[in-house]
Amino acid sequence: MAAMTLIEPPTMTISDEEQAFFAKLGERVTQLRKARNITQVQLAEALGVSQQTVQAYEVGRRRLPVSTLRLLAKTLGVSLDELLAEGEHAPRKRGPVSQLQQHIERIGQLPKPKQRMIMDMIDAVLAQQSQQAREGLQNPVAGRGSCMMMSSS
Repeated sequence: MAAMTLIEPPTMTISDEEQAFFAKLGERVTQLRKARNITQVQLAEALGVSQQTVQAYEVGRRRLPVSTLRLLAKTLGVSLDELLAEGEHAPRKRGPVSQLQQHIERIGQLPKPKQRMIMDMIDAVLAQQSQQAREGLQNPVAGRGSCMMMSSS
């Protein structure tokens, strides 16, 4: 009987530049995940991998497969460009995304007619606020002016 030899896949070494890229990508994944209040376990479930694999991606120990990038970007609510961005296009803000930003992102996913309806409502509220501010500047409250005069004498 002939001896069987196991053929192991070749180990791929990556350059320092590639290692730095995957480390930065992992940092962006962590930042985006936390900003959206997604746990490593939830992200792992969405990607069909273990939590330990997500952790390895985030610290740059494992390379993210190209086949995973589209689903990862979708799960994190960003485009592939935003996910892979370096330098000036990379997310700058650390910490949780504001509630306003979360709403804006959700509105962006609505059908165009609903987006227009929401924009019309926002425009109306802002126009009303502007009008009130202008009226407040043009018609100062009489009591406020007389109080100032009395206090300065």
